[in-house]
Amino acid sequence: MTTSAPVLADQIAGATDLTKTYGAGEAIVHALAGVTVSFARGSFAAIMGPSGSGKSTLMHCLAGLDRPTSGAVTLGGQTLTRLTDRQLTAVRRDQVGFVFQAFNLLPTLTAEQNIRLPLELAGRRPDAALLAELIDSLGLGNRLTHLPSQLSGGQQQRVAIARALVTRPAVLFADEPTGALDSHSSHELLNYLRYTSQAFGQTIVMVTHDPNAAAYADRALMLSDGTVVDDLVAPTADTVLAAMKRLGA
Repeated sequence: MTTSAPVLADQIAGATDLTKTYGAGEAIVHALAGVTVSFARGSFAAIMGPSGSGKSTLMHCLAGLDRPTSGAVTLGGQTLTRLTDRQLTAVRRDQVGFVFQAFNLLPTLTAEQNIRLPLELAGRRPDAALLAELIDSLGLGNRLTHLPSQLSGGQQQRVAIARALVTRPAVLFADEPTGALDSHSSHELLNYLRYTSQAFGQTIVMVTHDPNAAAYADRALMLSDGTVVDDLVAPTADTVLAAMKRLGA
């Protein structure tokens, strides 16, 4: 087994010797145990592993949501582990997009207001061409005045994706984005993520437990006990399943 994956020349995000521990003494838990990993600009990577493997912890550290115990995290040319909390907040606002399983839309705002929210919080004017392209490509043109409660799960997740991409983030992080969707909506969502990566060079890092979802990515990192144990290029559902079986997942 190895605790690292190849460092890529065109790196947009990465971690070096990353550790994260919780507790102390006999109760200490090593969520990450010296992970080194690199994500190339425009790549679509899936992070997988058994429950407790450290995949969500790794994503949270890469996105600046959590501080590691030791090691370095870089994103868009900045070393996040050297930044103050205020500087980290600015990075998350300007350089990071988030898509979550539970959508996390504000229930009192319309679809369009939810999409525009990150720009309004940052005091930025929307790029009209980008906003129009997102709305059109995600098929949201006739849903902009609807509240989240008036949208299907797939439509809510598409609004969440538009909200995440409207700031032109360096990296889009997706945490189990298909977990609350049916198979048809999941297929549409994953196809769109792959499209944005291939057509527009959007870097995507997705945590998932689903081998079928990982097959849409161009790379699948396998974690176990806080370490990287496999790095699959052009994964398929079968190769991911085989890797998971080797881990006992």
